[in-house]
Amino acid sequence: MIEDWVFLVRIMGIGSGLTLIAMVVASEVRLSVRVPLLGMTIGVIGYLLNSTPLMTVDGPMDPWIDLVSLSTPFWIWLFGRRLFEREPEQRIMLGTAATMLVGWFLSSFVPATDLAGFFILHVVSLALVADLVRVGIFERDDDLVEQRRIVRLWLPLLVAVQAGQILLVEMLEVFFDLDSRYPPMSLLNSTIILLIMLFAAITLFRTDRDLLPARGEEQSATPDELAEPLDLSPSETVLHEKLTSAMDEGAYREPGLTIAGLAANLDTPEHRLRALINQKLGHRNFSAFLNRYRIAEAREKLADRESVDLPVLTIAMDLGYNSLPTFNRAFRTETGTTPSEFRREAIGVESGAPIPATPAVQN
Repeated sequence: MIEDWVFLVRIMGIGSGLTLIAMVVASEVRLSVRVPLLGMTIGVIGYLLNSTPLMTVDGPMDPWIDLVSLSTPFWIWLFGRRLFEREPEQRIMLGTAATMLVGWFLSSFVPATDLAGFFILHVVSLALVADLVRVGIFERDDDLVEQRRIVRLWLPLLVAVQAGQILLVEMLEVFFDLDSRYPPMSLLNSTIILLIMLFAAITLFRTDRDLLPARGEEQSATPDELAEPLDLSPSETVLHEKLTSAMDEGAYREPGLTIAGLAANLDTPEHRLRALINQKLGHRNFSAFLNRYRIAEAREKLADRESVDLPVLTIAMDLGYNSLPTFNRAFRTETGTTPSEFRREAIGVESGAPIPATPAVQN
């Protein structure tokens, strides 16, 4: 009886996955999000096909179906990162994918090292789940898009529950000789997967375009757009004036400044300030809003010949950044170049040549 329910729930999960694939392909969502979303959905379908005796595919294709299903944590992690506009560094992304491929190869084609491959895959998967939870939940305060703030709570939690349940069952299977395809466990597993698929289909595609914008719509407003007259209510006008005044006085330089802290300084409810910056000023993340001010001042300092000997790290710290790599990433995002390269171009120094110090004033 339970086996029949497992089969039914998994068929529903596969059907939901195929429907989600069709919706993703037909959507105008930007390609950077569509690719991992498709990979995640195909991986879940592969897992459903490959993790129950009723559907197991034996033969030469089995390792490749394993590869599809085992890649699911990577695609979920990449999808979540890009959905939350926290693109991982390319070297980390490629290194993670390569490590998982090594784990899959060892567990599928090298019998003597199958446990090592199993260990590698599970450690990397746990690390990806932990990072997604960190980015989704613990960086939620930086997010200004209300629909996405809701997803930041539920998506990481669902993924964590699902991944934890799968990893727990698989470890019990390895260390206690427990059959991971034991019908009650398989039914629980299938039900959680189905809930995730339904959550993805309903939440991601029945919300406004703020959550999954089309290509080009995910960026914060451009300087030209910000210069256009704002359609503000009287209360928004007063709040905007207070915000502009605070920024002009250098409030953005405060280290660790959060939207909650800024709202307290402006004596206004956080949700009002969040709505103003997102819906009226066009910023999707609070950090992006701060970076517009911080990077603008950084450009001025880097181009100032009188400050040519001022270290880039000092500039970063003075502007409120907690580390040089964070500043470098923000600067490259805004300008397309590094602070050092920008300084060389601004001062007019050829690449590779030392930046000349400012000449001393002769008496």
